[in-house]
Amino acid sequence: MGGFEEVPTGTCQEMCPAGELALRRRQGRLHALERGPPEQAVKEYSRPAAGKESPRPEELRPPPVLLATVRHLLSKASRRRPDVSVAEQCAFVTDRLRAVRLDLTVQRASGLPCAAVLERSLVYLLRAGHQLCGEPPARFDAHLHRAQAQECFAALRRAYRDDEEDSAAAAAAEPLFQALFLLFNLGTPDALWHILQLPHHIRASSELSTARAINLAYLERNFARFFRLARELPYLQSCALHPHMAGARRLALLTFSHGFSSRNCRYPLDRLAHLLATDSLKEAEALCQAQGLTILEGSVVFQKGSFKDSGPLNHRPSFLLVDGKWGETTLHEFTEGICS
Repeated sequence: MGGFEEVPTGTCQEMCPAGELALRRRQGRLHALERGPPEQAVKEYSRPAAGKESPRPEELRPPPVLLATVRHLLSKASRRRPDVSVAEQCAFVTDRLRAVRLDLTVQRASGLPCAAVLERSLVYLLRAGHQLCGEPPARFDAHLHRAQAQECFAALRRAYRDDEEDSAAAAAAEPLFQALFLLFNLGTPDALWHILQLPHHIRASSELSTARAINLAYLERNFARFFRLARELPYLQSCALHPHMAGARRLALLTFSHGFSSRNCRYPLDRLAHLLATDSLKEAEALCQAQGLTILEGSVVFQKGSFKDSGPLNHRPSFLLVDGKWGETTLHEFTEGICS
């Protein structure tokens, strides 16, 4: 006879279960960021597989321990070490965050305790995605990183839906993270549909109102408004939007090449750099030249016949749109100030 599968409840009170810690010590697999003093090992991700034995309660960390683990990882991510590259540090933290999400999933954790863990995880994933976007694929897999962020957004949205008894407490952070979801999925119908299904008090929040305005400007190809609003975004929203910047700039140049196509028309390069919110005139010039546009005496010549597809988009960190907004704070302080 069939029956309901029993949902395990974690009993491990450490960041790494004792069995895994002993095994990894014997095998010499403690990461440089885990070795002491003091030794602070964190459970690593292990992919679930068919036929694999289900985790025992002593191998699962309950939500309060997972929250403490994420806070530890964010603190670890704030400290740079000369023997560990930024890319390697990111690989370590994202792997451990993935293990955190798996523990939540196995225990079917929901509501505000689950949301508190996932919100902090997303802060790190969005920030790291911007910091490392210029790294070669061998050091930073942007597609895998984006997939993990999407997985985290999906789990967080479920946690918000499940949080019926304590919804007032969750509402403090939910508008921000729903706005981050829309910006991260700029221009996609599914994301906008999801946002439009939210309760009115969340849709009417300042965070979501701004995110919807940016999404609308992008869909309408109103690039002057789009980049103006992007310059005004706070830091974390800028991290969420940044993956779309290279594509938006290319699309803007394509639009201008058709709208302003003329042999005698010139558009000042410095004005274009301001409009596209690039960090420098040199960056704007390189962007135009990559699309086949001609630069003459400090001005751009838009001709639709000259525009060409430059191949893969060139993603790089932005000081004007992102890094310049960080301010004087630590990652831990920043995260605790905005999360549930």
